[in-house]
Amino acid sequence: MPKVAIVVGSKSDLPVVERCTKILEEFGISYDVKVLSAHRTPFETQEFAVNADNYYDIIIAGAGKAAHLPGVIASYTLLPVIGLPIKSSTLDGLDSLLSIVQMPKGIPVATVAIDGAENAALLACHILSLKYTYLKEALADYREKMAEEVLNN
Repeated sequence: MPKVAIVVGSKSDLPVVERCTKILEEFGISYDVKVLSAHRTPFETQEFAVNADNYYDIIIAGAGKAAHLPGVIASYTLLPVIGLPIKSSTLDGLDSLLSIVQMPKGIPVATVAIDGAENAALLACHILSLKYTYLKEALADYREKMAEEVLNN
């Protein structure tokens, strides 16, 4: 069964992440949510990232402001990392987006929109569908349902 780690830099980020967990639950994907900070808990963050491939298939890392968490995690693991910029009171999340999207060559982090928790979960599903092929049909059904909702309104 696929398993996703969702890591956020602060408890205040958890309401955004709830939209992510709802999508994962809809697709039957197991997940853990952890609060770790690249700046305030650097050793714990490193330990998590170094060992993540023993427990998870992919990591979604959400962070606001300086938003180093996704990049720091990506530097310690070969698992795919999806960065979720979280809107903070500073610069409406643009600072977070730019911090995550500007990773140096060699350490990629996929990045979704500011507060784009649903798309972070869906991107994780797409990546996981390469290994867990049943997710391809589930994603096709999801898109069909989404189209029906648009057409029926």
